[in-house]
Amino acid sequence: MPGHSTPPSPTETTVVPTREQVLTDLERILVEVVGDDLLLDEPLHMDTSFNDDLQLESIEFVALAEMLLTEYGERVDFVNWMAGMELDQVVALTAGQVVEFVVSSLTED
Repeated sequence: MPGHSTPPSPTETTVVPTREQVLTDLERILVEVVGDDLLLDEPLHMDTSFNDDLQLESIEFVALAEMLLTEYGERVDFVNWMAGMELDQVVALTAGQVVEFVVSSLTED
């Protein structure tokens, strides 16, 4: 409807989560994406590598991007963020880098 604006989504009006909360959310999301046996050895840490430690595959990155979008809203554009990376940066990606990306995306004006 022209001139009608939609109210912001709940994720846009809430307080920005802490890094610890985002890490907890990320662990939950990764378990949903990959399965319960993903993190049986130990909890997700900021230095956990998506390639070496978790051995995520391309399709799992796609699912992760969709889940981050659902969880935090369109301000967290994981696909666009990863598109700006070189292959070696994607291979070396850690949970901490994703956490920092989410927090910084949610604090930007």
